[in-house]
Amino acid sequence: MVLLKPRIKIAKNQYEKAAWNEQTLVCGIDEVGRGCLCGPVVTAAVILPLGKLHPLLKDSKIMTEAERLKAYRWITKHCWYGFGCAHHRIIDKHNIWQATLIAMKKALLHACAQCPHTPSAILTDAMPLKLFDTSYHQIPVYFFTKGESKSSSIAAASIIAKVKRDALMEKFAPLLPGYHLEEHKGYATAKHRLAVKAQRYSIIHRLSFLTHVLSAPTQEPFEETEQQTIFTCHNQEKNL
Repeated sequence: MVLLKPRIKIAKNQYEKAAWNEQTLVCGIDEVGRGCLCGPVVTAAVILPLGKLHPLLKDSKIMTEAERLKAYRWITKHCWYGFGCAHHRIIDKHNIWQATLIAMKKALLHACAQCPHTPSAILTDAMPLKLFDTSYHQIPVYFFTKGESKSSSIAAASIIAKVKRDALMEKFAPLLPGYHLEEHKGYATAKHRLAVKAQRYSIIHRLSFLTHVLSAPTQEPFEETEQQTIFTCHNQEKNL
């Protein structure tokens, strides 16, 4: 496993291009929903075909819904992919850091089962995935921040995970009226926090997330930055 330090500049798709030059493939993995108050964290793993890219393979958070769906259709048609979920009870039991790693491993195993070729490298967005208990433990794992902007494989994974999770939360919305899940998809917006204060939590809320988040002012949306999320996850990991 390799941790790339911030001072090392990573060229866009350098891992993909290096692998393709050797006629091998890489697998990109990303997550969606790590900072939500309810619902699962959803991960995806995508293996791009040799030499194939698409201009819409970018960070799902900066795309419109129409762009994401267009990219999603391209990915599901041309790539090998898998996804994994860790529901709210797993998150409450193990913490969000460990739950995300569990879901990432599921996604990787599903993607590799679809692909006839074993990837020569695995790329993740800031998460040090460990594969010692799988048959893929000899594959190097490279993890670095802002992975969606540096790897089209990670970007593709973020798109798959985002589309899958959004669709799931929209299905939950009519079953759990009053929480406005169709609008915020479970994130800690002011509207969502007010709904929880008024109605208490639902059966899919993460109890471990409610105390410290709901103590914040409800006038403004709560937005946890990537650095804050990573810091929180590291602290949770140390407390295991």
